[in-house]
Amino acid sequence: MGVLGSIRVAAMTVFTVGGLSGAMYGFLDRQGKRARTLIGRPTRDPHLADGVYGAPGPAPLRFAVLGDSVAAGLGAESTDMLPGVLLARGLAEESGRPVELTTYAIVGANTRTLIAQVDKAILNPPDLVLLIIGGNDVTGKMRVRTSAALLRIEVARLRNAGAQVVVGTCPDLGTIRPIPQPLRYIVRKWGQMLARAQRAAVERAGGVPVPIADLVSPEFHIRHYELFSPDRFHPNGAGYRHAADILLAPLCAAVKSGLHRVATQCS
Repeated sequence: MGVLGSIRVAAMTVFTVGGLSGAMYGFLDRQGKRARTLIGRPTRDPHLADGVYGAPGPAPLRFAVLGDSVAAGLGAESTDMLPGVLLARGLAEESGRPVELTTYAIVGANTRTLIAQVDKAILNPPDLVLLIIGGNDVTGKMRVRTSAALLRIEVARLRNAGAQVVVGTCPDLGTIRPIPQPLRYIVRKWGQMLARAQRAAVERAGGVPVPIADLVSPEFHIRHYELFSPDRFHPNGAGYRHAADILLAPLCAAVKSGLHRVATQCS
């Protein structure tokens, strides 16, 4: 069906609750098809630049990135602009120790398929995890309650493996201009509901939620011509840098929290 086809079905599902007329159904169907044509489909995988960043030193901080195409960096022009790379370098500079980056994020992933990424990650548990997920749950019309429950399980698995976990919740899909109104309004509201549920689920599992829609997305509304890649759906390098600038602080705080916990246990 494709991403925008799923958005169209999701929108129809929302409207059906209140009664969707045949005319509105047809209108949303045409909007979804038009948006899918404008956005297109990914023609290549994102860059991959796993490795150790920062000056040589003590045992590196093991940093893993999990999630969907945004976590993977689809749309970045080069490896230097991948969110994982930007954050690994930032963490190395702030912590004064090398950072070993491993990317498990996959284009098209949703919270239901996240389990496979977590399975791989906990084989060699990272010290720190950044997880960005949710957009494909909305476009794939997954129930908010189901999505949040699944996220809680996977965050808990990572925490039980010893990782500090920072989760970027569902972004504001209202920033995506190729999705016309009123379809854009519908997916935006759906994403807001999911982000709230994700925040509660992550906190209950012992992770740290970061509200992407509140902290990152507003700049994409204002500077959409500067921060989106040519598909106008995924960020470009500048967009990822903007997101990384905001995500770095909670990641650094999570590292310090983990070190404090270890020190307390050893004392």
